[in-house]
Amino acid sequence: MTFQGFWRPDGRVGTRNHVLVLPLSPAVSSTASLVCFQVSGSVGVELHQDIDPGVEGFALAVRTFRGWIDHPNVYATVIVAYSADDPVVEAVTANLPETVRFEVAAFDRAGGRRKAEANAREAAQRFVHESQTMTRRPAGLEHLLLATECGGSDACSGLSANPSLGYASDLVIGYGGTSILAETTELIGAERLLAERAVTPTVSQAVWHTVSHAEQAAMRMGVDFRGGQPAPGNMAGGITTIEEKSLGCVHKGGSSPVTDVIDYAERPRTHGLVIMDTPGHDVMQFVGMVAGGAQIIVFTTGRGTPTGASIVPVIKVSTRTALKRSLPDLIDFDAGPIIDGFLTVEEVGRALLRKIIAVANGERVAAEQFGHREFGIFQGWGAAMP
Repeated sequence: MTFQGFWRPDGRVGTRNHVLVLPLSPAVSSTASLVCFQVSGSVGVELHQDIDPGVEGFALAVRTFRGWIDHPNVYATVIVAYSADDPVVEAVTANLPETVRFEVAAFDRAGGRRKAEANAREAAQRFVHESQTMTRRPAGLEHLLLATECGGSDACSGLSANPSLGYASDLVIGYGGTSILAETTELIGAERLLAERAVTPTVSQAVWHTVSHAEQAAMRMGVDFRGGQPAPGNMAGGITTIEEKSLGCVHKGGSSPVTDVIDYAERPRTHGLVIMDTPGHDVMQFVGMVAGGAQIIVFTTGRGTPTGASIVPVIKVSTRTALKRSLPDLIDFDAGPIIDGFLTVEEVGRALLRKIIAVANGERVAAEQFGHREFGIFQGWGAAMP
């Protein structure tokens, strides 16, 4: 099992070869978007959160930015900032590996917005030209980091799309690869099942601690999960309790042992099935998994979603064939034949793995074709648990 990817100097392999234009504040986000529009071959995001050392979650934001800049799917990054002396710029760029290509276009250093825009445009054009000299070469699945996600779940999520994704995840892991299971708030009620699959007592304890931490943080903020989970859309789709939703959610992790538990936007330290501590918010979740180095995302849905990540392909998997038919330009893969009784979970899981490899080889998914590039950074669960 191999895919055709872009080899990086550090030994990682990208499924894409993007030039990223990354704004570090909302004030320069429109300029970054304009540069992306002007430079064919570049991609970007829009930032709507203020990031500075005085804002809660600053360390998570810095790690997220750094993970996107130093990502196997990124050839080079143009960083757009208001001031070159901004502490965010310093924190994000400090001690990046020498192999990471980036350039900072700052308003104050350039002498205004228009000149900074021109500098960013020139840098992006140069990086795009350089990136076109790279070609795809074979890589084994041990070089693949798969991110799993579900959103707009329905009663069929735990029966078709999630189990088939779990089977594909097990196959990737069986070939030496790594898979991320996230959405901490949607593991509540299923944490015991995951803890029992941990490879060591330390990892098992980390599973319990991570889920408990998120639950206690919600209680500190006065949030009752029973009032917000399942979400109204989930209930309309037939899910009745948060435990039912969680038990369907964890199927995305297949049956592989849990090898580690990592923080938001952290790069996995082991191969195998890794749990990342993320919120249930879809966009913040996949932004964190991308920052951790995931080169491809599989997103299961029972009600449909148009979200995407600008530097990583997001494969949308429908739980029912009716959803695929109603949203043909959003859904990439249909797990509905399991519900209809035509195919088994194993058969659909193997077909999904073939789809994952095809996308890793360069096949474009709907989110890429339509330019979906949502972006949001998780700010953490608040004060640490005593």
